[in-house]
Amino acid sequence: MRALKIAAIIVCAAAVCAAVTALPRRTAFESGGSYTFYIGSSSSNCRILTVGGNADLIFPALRGVCGEATTFSSLDIPSFLASVEGEVLFEERLSDSFNYYCSADLPYSVELYGREVNLHICVRESGVTVASPIIFGGY
Repeated sequence: MRALKIAAIIVCAAAVCAAVTALPRRTAFESGGSYTFYIGSSSSNCRILTVGGNADLIFPALRGVCGEATTFSSLDIPSFLASVEGEVLFEERLSDSFNYYCSADLPYSVELYGREVNLHICVRESGVTVASPIIFGGY
């Protein structure tokens, strides 16, 4: 009987390992340094969790992630858009930034001005923030 229990535990552990390997959860972007997760059902009630590194290791343990963001000191935007199969839908100029709202091959989306947006790129003198679906909170 004991051998049967041990065998069952081994089979269950192997099944869990196979599932984890077969269904990896990865972040939407390569980290630009710190990485931000938006957790909740929408931007109005989301919790913001920013990690300094190892975002790919932390992400699988998080539940309810509704968006992600990271900031780069600089970014080749055309190359980045090509890497995520992105297309600029509309642009917005603010006093201190230039924003691109895009459609891309990314996991989250929101509707803005009647368009489905799932990539927001904010260019400032201090750096470039990319987020999916959009940057929540102040930016």
